[in-house]
Amino acid sequence: MKKETKVYIAGHRGMVGSAVWRALEAKGYTNLMGKSSKELDLRNQNAVNDFYASEQPDVVIDAAARVGGILANNTYPYQFLMENLQIQNNLIDGAHQAGIEKFIFLGSSCIYPKMAPQPLKEEYLLTSSLEPTNEWYAIAKITGVKACEAIRKQYDKDYVSLMPTNLYGPYDNFDLKTSHVLPAMIRKFHEAKQRGNAPVELWGSGTPMREFLHVEDMADSVVFALENEFQDNLYNVGTGVDLTIKELAELIQKTVGHQGEIVWDSTKPDGTPRKLMDVSKMADAGWKAKINLADGIKDTYQWFLENIDSFKQVKI
Repeated sequence: MKKETKVYIAGHRGMVGSAVWRALEAKGYTNLMGKSSKELDLRNQNAVNDFYASEQPDVVIDAAARVGGILANNTYPYQFLMENLQIQNNLIDGAHQAGIEKFIFLGSSCIYPKMAPQPLKEEYLLTSSLEPTNEWYAIAKITGVKACEAIRKQYDKDYVSLMPTNLYGPYDNFDLKTSHVLPAMIRKFHEAKQRGNAPVELWGSGTPMREFLHVEDMADSVVFALENEFQDNLYNVGTGVDLTIKELAELIQKTVGHQGEIVWDSTKPDGTPRKLMDVSKMADAGWKAKINLADGIKDTYQWFLENIDSFKQVKI
């Protein structure tokens, strides 16, 4: 991959897309391009096709999606299904029609069945039913994986799908109604600390287990995929290490310095009991995560403090 290769990063202002941009810049790539949602509506097929025709990128990295936590997925199932289908289908098919030979599609570990054996292997895809609270998003992402696989199979193009575990880090979404669990906890503990160490109420029982990957590690895996040709179409990206939500809460509480009570609301859903990724395929290909969770949370909380007046809040 030449440093002047024209790389289009869809979703370049999001947490993942911006991290990929920074990682590529740091490696000396000089021909990166991105469009804001106001400049290019990825849900509009004609607009995407016109963009490909005029700009002619060599590589596409799809980090664009409608994302959110359990509450957002449960409340807006149609948007999470339809908008993600529109975005990725326009990007994938448009790239194929434009003759683009390399495409990196980014998904989520929620594509795997709710009760799949642990750790999650790539071959478990479509072997059983999904977690109901985010199946709309998952179905869209599965469609993207299969579209890239079909292009790879039928046209022998280097279209690959990377499925990250739960991501966190700088530029995350800290809106309490639409964010994922880790950034939501950072904000909740911080605000409770500001209110004299008030109690913090968290959803569920605290017993589900989750794995977390720093977004800079995710970006590093995308750069690795860009610079190497993978033998398969689907790869899990994670740390291969998980912890309970209760342990996560206590780690964030300690990092923030909150000294109040944690109250668990067991009337709220827990989601999938466990989602640990089998990351052996990526390891065999030559890539491993580097940032441990405690250091990553410290880094993310520091970023939150530095950007407390302007951090991202995603409204739907």
